Amino acid sequence: MYSQKLEELPPPPGVIGSLRAGFDAVSRHVGLILLPAALDIFLWLGPRLSVDRLINPFLNIIFNQARLTLTSADAGQFTEFQSVFREVIGRFNLLSLLGRLQSFPIGVSSLLAQTMPVETPFGSQQVVQVSSVTGLIGLAFALVLAGWVVGGLYFRWVSGTTLGEAGWEAGISPMQAIIQALILSFIWVIGLMMFFIPLTFLLTVLTMLSPALAGGAVFVILLLSFWLIVPLFFTPHGIFVRKQNAFHSIFTSLRMARFALPTSGLFVLCWFLLSTGLNYLWSVPPEDSWMTLVGIGGHAFITTALLAASFVYYRDMNVWLQTVFERLQQKQTAPTQRV
Repeated sequence: MYSQKLEELPPPPGVIGSLRAGFDAVSRHVGLILLPAALDIFLWLGPRLSVDRLINPFLNIIFNQARLTLTSADAGQFTEFQSVFREVIGRFNLLSLLGRLQSFPIGVSSLLAQTMPVETPFGSQQVVQVSSVTGLIGLAFALVLAGWVVGGLYFRWVSGTTLGEAGWEAGISPMQAIIQALILSFIWVIGLMMFFIPLTFLLTVLTMLSPALAGGAVFVILLLSFWLIVPLFFTPHGIFVRKQNAFHSIFTSLRMARFALPTSGLFVLCWFLLSTGLNYLWSVPPEDSWMTLVGIGGHAFITTALLAASFVYYRDMNVWLQTVFERLQQKQTAPTQRV
């Protein structure tokens, strides 16, 4: 009879341990929160780059055409929707594109890029109107690009400090961080276009056939999206933790999710619950109160700590997977022993 004993594998990295390590790292290096805090303060006390005068004429045409097809029963609801939409456009600050867009992996997280305040303790924000469509497109492109560049440097700073790579020249170089962050972001733009354009067309057709059918399709898509979020969540981490290029980083993220989906899914779920849930708390102070600074500081600390925790989890999970693969390979190649 032949048998072989395989040494017991070490447990995978824990979610709580990774979160604690991220919070400890930011507690020891509080300066890491300066960049997201400074961005929010700028969006709060700085000027508001408004597009409402440019957009409103187009909205008037669209709303007037849509009103012609409405029944009297739907007129009140449409008026309410129109009012809410105009308020959102009126509050929109084009400078918020400097913050991390929710559908993109790299960027500086911003609380006020989501709430978009119009009042400050000094009074109303100074409003600068965008006067042309070409100016709007050019500014939007420049601001998003700047957000990706700063986001790449921010991710490099947090990952290097958290994982103990002290010094500006440690880890991936600043230029490589910027280049790979831009490449990954452009890959996401192409991927989102390939995904959302057919999906929008499909939902439009289903809505025309049956609103209930479209609602069911949206529910199914939301359920299935979680299985995409987990593999894609760690796509930028290989760039900053393992000095990989953008394409290799995406492959590594997909590979890690394949072998560690339950634990990785739990980590991503906790990450989103903490980030999203606490955002409601940070948004409680009125926008014209100095207490908003507390919300800005709290948001900057939590989001930076969660980012640091994700780098710790990614590093430890890849080390664990490498250990597992090596031991399994040793088991397959080791000579058998007679008992």
